[in-house]
Amino acid sequence: MGEDPRATGTAVTGAADPQAIPQASDPDAIRQEIETTREELGDTVAALAAKADVKTQAKQKIEGKKAVLTGKKDELLAKAKEASPQGASSAAAQVSVKARQNPVPTAAAGAFVFGFIAGWAMRR
Repeated sequence: MGEDPRATGTAVTGAADPQAIPQASDPDAIRQEIETTREELGDTVAALAAKADVKTQAKQKIEGKKAVLTGKKDELLAKAKEASPQGASSAAAQVSVKARQNPVPTAAAGAFVFGFIAGWAMRR
């Protein structure tokens, strides 16, 4: 019970069979193996850091949602134009002008709609 389980285990080398590990006595081969291991470890750390970076993941998710919403908006505007070319065109122009004149309320409304849709999607 007082025995350290790490002392009796095998070294973690990536090889399934400890007997399959070549014993390199050449210093250059050992250096090359160390360099390869460092590169693999660096790649692993970078991948873990990317997974742990919540802020970047959130930004990417928001950008993805923005792109989807923009695509849907464009699709809806195209459908509206087909239904009533003059009415939809003038309405779209008015909305566009208002949005350019008041970017903060437009962004706030967009964020509210995005939050509402995200909350609704999470409940499903």
